[in-house]
Amino acid sequence: MAAQRKQVQLERHIAKLLRCRRCPRMKSTPVSGGAIASDVMVIGQAPGPREPVLQRPFAHTAGKTLFRWFEQFCGMNEAAVRSAIYFAAVCRCFPGKNSSGSDRVPSPDEVHNCASWMDNEIRILRPRLIIPVGRLAIVQFTNCPKLEKVIGRKFRVIRAGHHFDVIPLPHPSGASPWHKIAPGKKLLEQAFRLIARHPAVAALCKGRRWS
Repeated sequence: MAAQRKQVQLERHIAKLLRCRRCPRMKSTPVSGGAIASDVMVIGQAPGPREPVLQRPFAHTAGKTLFRWFEQFCGMNEAAVRSAIYFAAVCRCFPGKNSSGSDRVPSPDEVHNCASWMDNEIRILRPRLIIPVGRLAIVQFTNCPKLEKVIGRKFRVIRAGHHFDVIPLPHPSGASPWHKIAPGKKLLEQAFRLIARHPAVAALCKGRRWS
């Protein structure tokens, strides 16, 4: 009954989320990964231009890289990850482009406007593990002076009245080579060792075993 109640709460939450129009500068309506009642949450930064069209998070180039990491290190392909892990984001709408033509970083007021959606998801799901992807997502849970200081580590965090583990990941965008070169490449592998070993993920992983 508890699982059924959680599922109903999550579905109601998402229905409200999809109707949100709090931020007039946003260039799309909210994007949701669906009502996946999971002990694990992946938190992105914000959708890009493709996600609102395809109606799912991490739907383009960065997503291909992220799901390749999960398959390589946890033995879970994209379909397995999407069906077993709850996807959210700091901001749920596409912010649009900035003057240089790259994706605009959400403003502090937009981040604030969207924070209640994440808080409510944490209250409903009571996750054991949250995986923030990219600096904007990471700083919602812990200080991030440099990626080298947080990638490859596990943190114990409280938010929305709930304690959980946080294992940050770098953003898989092709715009940054950080995760491809030292020390980022090694730290990424270290982070995924922690993710694959985590009790909340271990039951989902079918692939590699870390010693």
